[in-house]
Amino acid sequence: MDTMLFRNSRRKLSQGLLFWREVGNGIPVIFLHGNWCDSSEWVSTMELISRDFHCFAPDLLGFGESEYPNIHHAIDLQVDCLIEFLQALKLNKVYLVGHSLGGWIAASCALKYPEKVQGLILLSPEGVEIEGLQKHWQKMQRLMQGPSLIFRLLKIFRPLAKMLGLDTKIAEDSQQRRILLENPTATQLLYQRQFPEIAAELLQDKLDLIQIPVLILQGGKDKPDALTRSNVYAKLTPQAELKIIAHGGDNLPQKCASVVTGEIRDFIKGKR
Repeated sequence: MDTMLFRNSRRKLSQGLLFWREVGNGIPVIFLHGNWCDSSEWVSTMELISRDFHCFAPDLLGFGESEYPNIHHAIDLQVDCLIEFLQALKLNKVYLVGHSLGGWIAASCALKYPEKVQGLILLSPEGVEIEGLQKHWQKMQRLMQGPSLIFRLLKIFRPLAKMLGLDTKIAEDSQQRRILLENPTATQLLYQRQFPEIAAELLQDKLDLIQIPVLILQGGKDKPDALTRSNVYAKLTPQAELKIIAHGGDNLPQKCASVVTGEIRDFIKGKR
């Protein structure tokens, strides 16, 4: 079987320059990446499914090869950027596949522009309130605000920290801080806005308004908070079905591409 060729494109939108990967023909399917990724996380899935569908995977505004405009980022801004992207490509009705942050944006898009969305496939979606959310937000803010000198000193004194049993926590915090610093747009969306603004964009009180089929895919070995969020989506969305991929962790698009591909294909073709 011949491999279908990916096409990389850019389009200037009102919010900024958007980059996307594209492959295949047929029903349009838009793949939205997660918090700490870009559209490359979908390449394996798109390779497997492009014989059946016309696949598009944009780098969200402020991610990957898309423009990093100096603006106040918000979920609603990403939704409007996505809609302008669909209009520019003359895509009238699409399926949205979103992972993590991309799932939050996809579900928000289905609520704001229901006429544009045929169905949703959400992988470990963000965007609903769960216990401890504000506490986690406060922790991430502290990690971002802490001077880098403190983290360098902690590394120097790691032998002492190990003796005190603190080395694991220090390593985890340092790794998390590095991820936050390397992903400024995701960090701003999730942690660097005021909490009331973030809370206003959460979807738990709106999911009952989604009147299209929804498939939720969740890794069974993912973090407990991710499992909780997926269960909230499944419980509150009228036409939602939750499927647990038992061996999957927190990176389903890359680690479980063949399973994800099969689920997407069956969902869109109505074989559930």
